[in-house]
Amino acid sequence: MSSKELVYPDESYAIRGAAFEVYKEKGCGFHEPVYQECMEIELGLRGIPFVARP
Repeated sequence: MSSKELVYPDESYAIRGAAFEVYKEKGCGFHEPVYQECMEIELGLRGIPFVARP
């Protein structure tokens, strides 16, 4: 495996999709906690398991 190959390509694609959706909906200019909360919501809606950062 080369260093350019992803170990979990399907999972990476799904997470990137969630991040792009959040950016598309929110745009730029918010502080990180806003994006964190939106990512938690989006990952939950997509059924992607995660552990929220405190």
